Amino acid sequence: MNVSFENKALEELYIHGSTKDSRYKRLSHDIIVRFIKVVNYLKSARRLEDLFLMRSLHYEKKKGDLKGVDAVWINRQYRLLFRTSPNEGGIIVNALLLEISKHYE
Repeated sequence: MNVSFENKALEELYIHGSTKDSRYKRLSHDIIVRFIKVVNYLKSARRLEDLFLMRSLHYEKKKGDLKGVDAVWINRQYRLLFRTSPNEGGIIVNALLLEISKHYE
């Protein structure tokens, strides 16, 4: 998939492993390593359906206030939220990473 970042802090976190953004600078090293691993999984997927095969990601389409947003697990507590869009052929191959969200907050 083609992965892009809506938030510069997420991009810094992915590239450098740290950021000065107050939302993410207190994340533990283990969460950051897992976040980078999840983004690499997204990048290696050729299309959205490939994420279904990676059971550890627990891919889901959100409902309610987050309708139109997709999520995968970073771990049991944190989720990576993103929006997807199709290419010209209608196959979903683009992901815009939105934020790391604490589950149930």
